[in-house]
Amino acid sequence: MASSDFQPFAVEQFLSENEHAVRYNFSESGVHPLSYQELFDLADVDTEELFAQLVDYPQVNGFQSLREVIASRYPGATADNVLVTVGASEANTLIAATLLRDDDNLVRFVPTYEQLSGNAHNLGFEVRDVALSETRQWKVDAGQLAAAIDGQTRILHVVNPNNPTGKILSASEREIIVSATENSGAWLVADEVYIGTERNNDEPTATLWGATDRTIIINSMSKAYGLPGLRLGWIVAPEAIVTECWRRHEYASISASRLSMRLAEYALRSPASERLQARARYLIRRGFDTLLAKLNENPGVFSVVPPQASAMSFVQFDLPVSSDEFAMRLLKEEDVLVIPGSKFGMGKYFRFSSALEETHLVEGLDRFNLVVGRILEGA
Repeated sequence: MASSDFQPFAVEQFLSENEHAVRYNFSESGVHPLSYQELFDLADVDTEELFAQLVDYPQVNGFQSLREVIASRYPGATADNVLVTVGASEANTLIAATLLRDDDNLVRFVPTYEQLSGNAHNLGFEVRDVALSETRQWKVDAGQLAAAIDGQTRILHVVNPNNPTGKILSASEREIIVSATENSGAWLVADEVYIGTERNNDEPTATLWGATDRTIIINSMSKAYGLPGLRLGWIVAPEAIVTECWRRHEYASISASRLSMRLAEYALRSPASERLQARARYLIRRGFDTLLAKLNENPGVFSVVPPQASAMSFVQFDLPVSSDEFAMRLLKEEDVLVIPGSKFGMGKYFRFSSALEETHLVEGLDRFNLVVGRILEGA
């Protein structure tokens, strides 16, 4: 294990410093959240039962009934394979603390959401990058992966569908990743929070659970369900790993909240789950079309590989400013917030979330284009 300086979580630091009170917030990574009333109506919540709950500690590893609902989504899994966490963020933290040891390294595909790999770095472990290229439609390069992974690789981290690109792994890419994991003896840790946000069809992306005996899944209620405020996530893993994470969970948070667990259970049961994901896909598809139309009002300035899933687009731009300068001009001049590509280690890109209410989206994009026009005019 190598020593390392603390590495701030670049994306979340940028958000926490800039997102509050902004008028046009296009920096988030999920669909427009529901109100509690909308959730109650859509999920047929029994409010009498819900409000009769004691404001007490819940079962620490998650209600048995909730873990059973979650497990049913993963072939062959049982409630004993599930640990309920405070969002996917705690899940990532627990996985890093549980799996990494000695001279291990973590291999990740970039650009990516860096929470798990940032935890690994801050614990003193080597993080190795496998670059995904826009010119290759963000596809996995087998040669680069083979060069990065070795017998000391403890975690091969995959975000599928990807954040920030929205790319879904193809069957051949899944085979490449599974083969590399099995040959190296690493754990395949798959962040699957964007399953259910597919843009081109209604078929959910296939989980990687079961792809190997050493697969761990991370998921949450934040993205496909529009319920980020529940702060409810989960780990699906072999029972021994779940137990080890559970012991660390008792230190980190003790448990997720009782209310969040109960609402998540309502949301994950049929038909509420299908209703929530249908809502997400509707917002995602309409929002991307609106974004593309507005970007095309400035021909030749923007390019984007259409995301296959997620509420986001990772847009490349050709303007005489850096991604940081562009983002700050948008914020200061027109109260529009996007995440600069620099926060993902990329150059002239920005991440834009468009799965929002249409009127608000159009108004914000019109303001976005005002700033683009000024930059093009040299102002």
